[in-house]
Amino acid sequence: MDARPVLVIGGGPAGLEACRGLSDLGIPSVLVEKTDTLGGTPIHARYATVTPYMKPAAEAMADLIEAVDDSDLVDVRLNTVVTASRGDAPDLVVTLHGEDGEQEVEVGAVILCTGFTHFDPGQETQMYGYYGHDDVITLVDAEAMFSDGEVVRPSDGQPPKQACFIQCVGSRDRQIGNQWCSKVCCGIACKQAIEIRHLVPDCRVFVFYIDLRAYGFWEDDLYWKAQEEHNVAFVRGIVTEITKRGDKLLVKGEDTTLGRPVEVEIDLVILSVGMEPSEGTLQMAKVFDLPLEHHGWIEVVGAPLDKVSTSRPGIYAAGATTGPADLEDTVTSAGSAVMKAVGFLARQARGAA
Repeated sequence: MDARPVLVIGGGPAGLEACRGLSDLGIPSVLVEKTDTLGGTPIHARYATVTPYMKPAAEAMADLIEAVDDSDLVDVRLNTVVTASRGDAPDLVVTLHGEDGEQEVEVGAVILCTGFTHFDPGQETQMYGYYGHDDVITLVDAEAMFSDGEVVRPSDGQPPKQACFIQCVGSRDRQIGNQWCSKVCCGIACKQAIEIRHLVPDCRVFVFYIDLRAYGFWEDDLYWKAQEEHNVAFVRGIVTEITKRGDKLLVKGEDTTLGRPVEVEIDLVILSVGMEPSEGTLQMAKVFDLPLEHHGWIEVVGAPLDKVSTSRPGIYAAGATTGPADLEDTVTSAGSAVMKAVGFLARQARGAA
């Protein structure tokens, strides 16, 4: 088989799993990560636990990172980005820009693992006051709190007596162009609601939702447990405004089940922000001349039976480069991309023989 390595772009869960899989098959890889650490969003955003298993995120990611660090077949390039490419797989030449300047590397195939970015609620309307109220935070902010073993109001450092989640912030919103469900937000909100009840047992927790989409086992393992075992209140309705009332937040909206307005004083509001294509994903689409599907993510050509092959042979996409994905989807698609890449290289080698 071709001795040229597979280029893996992105050192998060998908990229790490891809490199681990390639190494297990005896295939060399070059792992390019733009930051100075491996682990991707679970590490950089300080996730406390992985959904739905409640396993510490740092511990879960350490297994993947260790497998890559211990492999002689993985050439890890930190603080490095791909700036250009020429040719076609299996004869691709890519330009890497890193701490030691630019270098051209010959690779046989590419796996894009550039992930997603969390929606910035400041892009929407300011009805939620994310930049105006200290005690309005996001799921990501909450994860960092849980990593520190606490849940507090940023305004005064005190545990909340009442907290609420607002779902679909930056998802399922045609007005801003994000016409997709981000898939994981409902389950993560349920998980975090349980964590709040563990850390602050006397805190009342509400979840305001449009439709609760806890798919697969997440419904039983998270949604029903949050509701039945941890007394989390789920309110089907739309939040229309958050204002200040003294030292608390007044959450105004509508209970669409009962058909009446709702006003509740809350100490801590958590916005369930969705996923958007990452800057790295959009950049790599340009570098490798890959089309985007109509929502703005990398387009794949074999869906639904092949969710990793792009329009260019030998170039594959895994994880949340092609759309919203949870960690299970992410590592599974990385394994699929590895098999596609290895199969591609094997066919090229047979054809050249």
